[in-house]
Amino acid sequence: MTSALISLALGALLTLSAAAPLQAQAPENWPQVKCERWRSAYDEALKRFGRKGLGQEFIAGNEAFIASGCQSPLDVCPRSAEELNFANVMVMAGMNARLSSTFMPYACRKS
Repeated sequence: MTSALISLALGALLTLSAAAPLQAQAPENWPQVKCERWRSAYDEALKRFGRKGLGQEFIAGNEAFIASGCQSPLDVCPRSAEELNFANVMVMAGMNARLSSTFMPYACRKS
């Protein structure tokens, strides 16, 4: 990642950390809360980085994951450098929002 991208990613992470206070235990609607946090991070990343270099399949996979309530299969595969950078930013934002690494939709399966 370039230093500018890292700087922007850190700004997004700080924004999310302020929006995601610590809780002693997960709320009853934890799956919904996790998905809302992911959607918020996704919207912020698109706003900050744009769609340049992101393929339609990558965008559609991310949006399908969110539309499913973050329950669809984890099969969004970043293929370009821009997609990989975007996915890395999303993983960092997700971890900062207290989402587990197994929650993330990114996976590249062998055919």
